Amino acid sequence: MRLAITHRTRYDFEEPVVHALQRLRLTPKSTSGQSVIEWTMTMDGASKELEYDDHNHNTTTLLSVEPGFSHVTIECKGVVDTNDQAGVIGRHSGHLPIWHFAGQTALTKPGAGMKALASGFDAEGDRLATLHDLSSRILENVKYEIGRTDSKTTAEEAAEAGHGVCQDHAHIFIGCARHLGIPARYVSGYLMMEDRTTQDAGHAWAEAFVPGLGWVGFDISNGISPDARYVRVATGRDYKEAAPITGISFGGNDDSLKVELEVSQQTVAQ
Repeated sequence: MRLAITHRTRYDFEEPVVHALQRLRLTPKSTSGQSVIEWTMTMDGASKELEYDDHNHNTTTLLSVEPGFSHVTIECKGVVDTNDQAGVIGRHSGHLPIWHFAGQTALTKPGAGMKALASGFDAEGDRLATLHDLSSRILENVKYEIGRTDSKTTAEEAAEAGHGVCQDHAHIFIGCARHLGIPARYVSGYLMMEDRTTQDAGHAWAEAFVPGLGWVGFDISNGISPDARYVRVATGRDYKEAAPITGISFGGNDDSLKVELEVSQQTVAQ
């Protein structure tokens, strides 16, 4: 499947910025299940300072906001070919050992609610079946509801509340998997919707390590493993390490952040 993606982000500051740095993880890599045909990044009100691979092997762009600007716009456009591999990414690669993804973070650390969700599962048995069953149990107990959580909500808070969005589902799954001794990581990226091309946010899911298969993806919110409609952009131990945009600013408090995202299928000429 060939997917065309346009991702625009606009910052409006209350006052002109004195100094600001932004870290962008908005550039996908060609990897198992996807091939990046083209990808461009343009910006207004900011300048690219550096591009590098971070410790999670994510392509990372560091930009500085022009002093005195009140608006910053970042636009990414590209085309990615994908194929359905039933969520299987395969062997581990990158700079970090697999055991690094077995340790909890502040966002994934389980409490009583998550430990209850993970109870009864045996990580020593059929690990793939266990992970699919865990994903189903989380979706049954934590309903998908927008506007009830934010990027700072922990997995345990969402599990106890019984509602959340894709970020919360991913964090809960990751925390429960690690509680069972299974390495897991967070994935940020794009999903082509069947009913619309325009979206107001990217998507998030999780991957867990299964011996014999390697990394396998689980989209808890949709109850499936990622297929050809998905594009992986960044991974990390949690949202903080895979967030599309993070940064700091001085002299201009964020007034608003607007995201416009379009993901559609392109016809491939034969």
